[in-house]
Amino acid sequence: MSRMVAGLAALLAALSLSAWAQSYPSKPVKVIVAFSPGTGIDILARDVGQELSQRLKQPFVVENRPGASGNLGMAQVAKADPDGYTISVMVNTFAVNAALFPNLPFDSIKDFAPVSMMARGALALVVNGNLKATTTRELIDEAKRNPGKLNYASPGVGTPQHVAMELFKLSAGVDIVHIPHKSSSEAVTGLLGGQTEVMFLPVHTTLPHIKSGRLRVLSVASKSRSPLLPETPTIAESAGIPGFEVDLWYAMLVPARTPREVIDRLNAELRVILAMDSMRAKLASQGLQLEASTPGELAEVLRTDIDKWSRVIKTAGIKPE
Repeated sequence: MSRMVAGLAALLAALSLSAWAQSYPSKPVKVIVAFSPGTGIDILARDVGQELSQRLKQPFVVENRPGASGNLGMAQVAKADPDGYTISVMVNTFAVNAALFPNLPFDSIKDFAPVSMMARGALALVVNGNLKATTTRELIDEAKRNPGKLNYASPGVGTPQHVAMELFKLSAGVDIVHIPHKSSSEAVTGLLGGQTEVMFLPVHTTLPHIKSGRLRVLSVASKSRSPLLPETPTIAESAGIPGFEVDLWYAMLVPARTPREVIDRLNAELRVILAMDSMRAKLASQGLQLEASTPGELAEVLRTDIDKWSRVIKTAGIKPE
């Protein structure tokens, strides 16, 4: 009899949870973006949030919580109630931080539940006019002839641009000196001014400088060519470094223990939104290719990236500032 009562209680609880999930959301949802307004991740979150608001008939309100390379905002998400009313849109800096910072105020795997991949953006390897290199192979040859003489810029230690170049250095066997800056705009200014010669930049950021002739693009770091630079080869193609792949990926996470029914509801809505032609066209100008996934696929991407960047950071001796 006790087993029957326990089974009935479990069934009633499951039915109650299912009914609750079907009515989700019944109030505004907070979307935490751990970076400043106007950044690519912020634009993506707001555009997707607007569509979620229209489809689910409740406001999805973006709140920017920048600081500590995104760790402040993600700590807030980790501590939030796991009820579906606090979600996050994050970039792969999250995976780099998990490898870089030994004492984060959260566990990057255990304290979050994946919902879906949202988009990918390509990084371009660019040089300024101080270098004659027109291909990635020529850049590698120049760096090998003059070890430690070339400098590269980044927006700071642990940024995707920084770790991408460290992976490139390890893969190509070259010594190029890191010059960190406080922001992307400052790093680009230094590159254009000749204080540095090389940098990884998001493709859409690179385009105006390529068109003006102030920067030269050598390759893209993604697995396949960028639609914005279809004639530009990948690093794997142009430098003979098989398997080289670094991109900016964006995804949605929720606090751990968020009901699976809520995660599935959000995932299903994202699949519809990310397939819209209007959304794809709108975000293409930000250099983003929209891409949905299952929660399990996103979990695997996150684990793989943390493992990859842990190896790079350890080998390169990168320390947080």
